[in-house]
Amino acid sequence: QVQLVESGGGLVQAGGSLRLSCAASGRTWGRYSMGWFRQAPGKEREFVGGISWIGISTRYADSVKGRFTISRDDAKNTVYLQMNSLKPEDTAVYYCAAAPTPKVAPDEYDYWGQGTQVTVSS
Repeated sequence: QVQLVESGGGLVQAGGSLRLSCAASGRTWGRYSMGWFRQAPGKEREFVGGISWIGISTRYADSVKGRFTISRDDAKNTVYLQMNSLKPEDTAVYYCAAAPTPKVAPDEYDYWGQGTQVTVSS
């Protein structure tokens, strides 16, 4: 079992930055690839980015590439999503999730956090 808890969401003006954290627990969490997803009202949950086991590789959605950065600190059991140059269209609930291998589709992730709201004002 892996438990995930997101934090760091909030209200920010367009062009601003936020850093989301995902605190993980569980005996084997470090072996999982981690992903960040988001879901805006009335829209499907979409892949934002992911990082492989021990951070060997990362992958990003085209919509956030160059603005968002994912990292992980296994010593602190935490995965981060640094979000810069935020846009109103980035407004959504952001979730972290864990999968055995790097994946893009939400249904291929085994564990999910409860989500944290990010609102970007224009």
